[in-house]
Amino acid sequence: MTIAEIIVDVPTMQTNLPYSYVVPKELETKIQPGMRVVVPFGKGNRKVEGFVVKVDHDTEKAATATTQLKSLTSLMDLHPVVNTELLKLSQWLAETTYSFRISCLLTMLPNVMKAKYQTLVVPVAPVTDPWLLDHFPHQDAIPLDQDHFSNQELARLTELRKQGQVQIQYQVHNQAKPKTELAVLNQIQDFERCRESIRKNATGQLALLNQLERHPKTPLQQRTLVKQTGISPAVIKNFENRGWITKTTVEKYRNPEQHPIARDQPKRLTTDQQHAVSTINAAVTDQQPTTFLLEGVTGSGKTEVYLQTIQRALDQDEQALMLVPEIALTPQMVTRVKRRFGDQVAILHSGLSNGEKYDEWRRINEGTAQVVVGARSAIFAPLQNLGLIILDEEHDPSYKQSDNPRYHTRDIALWRAQYHHCPVILGSATPSLESRARAEKDVYHLLRLPERINGQQLPEIQVVDMTNALERTGDLFSNELLQALQATIDRHEQAVLLLNRRGFSSFMLCRDCGYVLKCPHCDISLTMHLDSHTMKCHYCGYETAIPTECPHCHGHHIRYFGTGTEKATQQLQQLLPQTRILRMDVDTTRKKGAHRRILQQFGAHQADILLGTQMIAKGLDFPDVTLVGVLNADTGLELPDFRASERTFDLLTQVAGRAGRAEKAGQVIIQTFNPEHYAIQLAQRQDYEAFFHREMQLRHLAGYSPYFYTVLVTVSALKEKEAAAEAGRVSSLLHDNVAQTTEILGPTPRPIARIKNRYYYQIIVKYKHDRQLPAALNRIQAISQKEVRKGFRIAIDVEPQSFM
Repeated sequence: MTIAEIIVDVPTMQTNLPYSYVVPKELETKIQPGMRVVVPFGKGNRKVEGFVVKVDHDTEKAATATTQLKSLTSLMDLHPVVNTELLKLSQWLAETTYSFRISCLLTMLPNVMKAKYQTLVVPVAPVTDPWLLDHFPHQDAIPLDQDHFSNQELARLTELRKQGQVQIQYQVHNQAKPKTELAVLNQIQDFERCRESIRKNATGQLALLNQLERHPKTPLQQRTLVKQTGISPAVIKNFENRGWITKTTVEKYRNPEQHPIARDQPKRLTTDQQHAVSTINAAVTDQQPTTFLLEGVTGSGKTEVYLQTIQRALDQDEQALMLVPEIALTPQMVTRVKRRFGDQVAILHSGLSNGEKYDEWRRINEGTAQVVVGARSAIFAPLQNLGLIILDEEHDPSYKQSDNPRYHTRDIALWRAQYHHCPVILGSATPSLESRARAEKDVYHLLRLPERINGQQLPEIQVVDMTNALERTGDLFSNELLQALQATIDRHEQAVLLLNRRGFSSFMLCRDCGYVLKCPHCDISLTMHLDSHTMKCHYCGYETAIPTECPHCHGHHIRYFGTGTEKATQQLQQLLPQTRILRMDVDTTRKKGAHRRILQQFGAHQADILLGTQMIAKGLDFPDVTLVGVLNADTGLELPDFRASERTFDLLTQVAGRAGRAEKAGQVIIQTFNPEHYAIQLAQRQDYEAFFHREMQLRHLAGYSPYFYTVLVTVSALKEKEAAAEAGRVSSLLHDNVAQTTEILGPTPRPIARIKNRYYYQIIVKYKHDRQLPAALNRIQAISQKEVRKGFRIAIDVEPQSFM
């Protein structure tokens, strides 16, 4: 008798432990940990999905408990979809992020395998097994469930899958089907006899016959036959009418990178690069889980270090995982990695379609891909034999997941590195203070690339004080920046302009009564977007028409304040009418492939200026970009967040690094209303060391990371009074159950107190060592399950990246 321990898809505290189910006898030898199953759950025995986390064979528990335990209904998979490592990781992740284990397990799978889906079993042509021929007379896909197969038949299918005679497909509202194409399958036994019956001038028929003779047992894609060999559809139809071929469908891999990529060779390394590569390669060879902090100025060749250390892992028959923080960075990075490693590379990020992500995940899970490049969620790629993990731009806040489970990608990378005994590279020109502080304590191994690989100096940075109205044209462009732009264009070079705000203007103000048009659901003003002729909320998505009169006093003296990328583009086009401008922000990159298309256009000199938000600040490498302009360096500088100065310094340093990366010298102009702020002054000098020590002093005085650990507890409700009262109760529970040295701040309203008609209060916990805190947070998590029925939501965020 066999019992399976199963995590059911019911995300509550009460169901956060495995449930025991009896495994039907015919499935005892087939069920494995990591498979998904269907089980009856609750008093009504409703069917729910579950993950098998453990299988006990012939235990005393099984013998005595079978009368009390329910039997699992059926298998959803014929092989595990979560491997042993990821099962262990899900347990650790649930405990450290105060999340439900089922949420962690589902996070590890592509969307296509999470929502409403259907699992299908499909025979692999040519079908020779008599049982398959009987059950799949037309080679159709059949749902893998008990309505179509008994447990004995499911066991038979498991064996046939191992033999490669059937394959599994997952469907989500028909979106997850593997892409198929029409193919023809040979039915000819005597090719000479068929050849004699064909006229000698029937060249198309003879060509098809020759193709079939060369591939007598392989399905041939009809599109390929028509396109590459010139065989007409009429010839194919003729053969089908004669019974010489049968039509079938074959799967076609959805390749997210359709364009051809020329291969390249490893570059000659500088002395500093060679030292970094040799040091990291030694850890790869010795399988040491060392964490390397690769601190290199922009343009110092960090990517080449990544590529040559990846090669060492591949040389040892191991795999590599490389992460970038935003999908805007992936087109150029994917191109560079694919040039070096070709079809061994798989891609995982949110810019892919569900089908593409599904196909890439399967390539990884089946061991076809040896190198994975992707954004945050790619950290869960099911690589079985990791030899190296890389986080590029490791300081970037987008590595932190904002929803449950609220994990930091860096933490999972370090966990997986320990599991696989492989090194981790954390790369950045401006490392996070937490990572750099760990390097100071020798927790991480610090490697430096202090110079650009082409010997070029870092670009000269000029700070322009925008408080002097005489120095600027309009409210956005200084005279210095306009002159530099014109000179750059006259030299047939290119410029990048950063404005960290999208839209046309920030808010609408009535000059008669002072009314500001706000979102009815959030405490935030609406932003004007001219391209869609709407006022939009960037928090909940609400939008309304641009008003022609004040909704409050019905006056017509309306003015729009602030500037977004849309307005900046319009103004610049008026000031430099002959200039070709590309805009890159959330609005212009909504469509699939938009990031790559815009960057390709800019790389092909179809534009002189690339103007965008922070997505253009990192990782982009264009040899003809010699000017970088920051239109407003103060955006985000005065936010009520202790990381505001660090974020500003990082952004300015990163975007400055886009200039002068090849043979031509670079120039950077930073416009600001706070020219004396230390973050701007040190960014002008590109002095990370000075910024690190200055910021560490301030963090020490204020008691924030990396000197203290922090936890953010957020309470929300539909009524502000109720949210405040519940937050007070949670705060009292914390005060009563944590160490005396732990500091509790709040509760206070969140800086933006209302979003989507919910009011938010937050509590900040600061501590150095507190063994009591995890138990207190677990109690809060348990309480949140009861309170959610009353309309409350309580969220726990360990080491938040923002308090906004």
